[in-house]
Amino acid sequence: MKTETEMKMKYGIWGLVLGAGAAMIVGFGWGGWTTRGNSVAATDAAVLTTRVAICVAQFGKAPNEQRLKELKAINSWERAAYIEKGGWDRMPGEEKASDTVARPCADGLGVLMEKSS
Repeated sequence: MKTETEMKMKYGIWGLVLGAGAAMIVGFGWGGWTTRGNSVAATDAAVLTTRVAICVAQFGKAPNEQRLKELKAINSWERAAYIEKGGWDRMPGEEKASDTVARPCADGLGVLMEKSS
């Protein structure tokens, strides 16, 4: 191989490597690209938020003045068990409730109780 061709290959490969690195830095930093882990975490958070909203809506669907008073009377650390016992954390069409919904649902209802006070 000629020295001139060898130099062109060397600089071409370095340009390719540096260009790919720059594209990744720009893409992940400012372009909105995400890794699989970030996408899964964002999806899980969105699903949980939706399930909590459904739980709060199910709690408030029926006349709930008495239930809201009962929930206010319960200690904050026992509210998740009250939500589970009432079945409001169970999503429509599912037989079993998710383990992660009751606590955030109780927190959401706590905000609702503060607004109604």
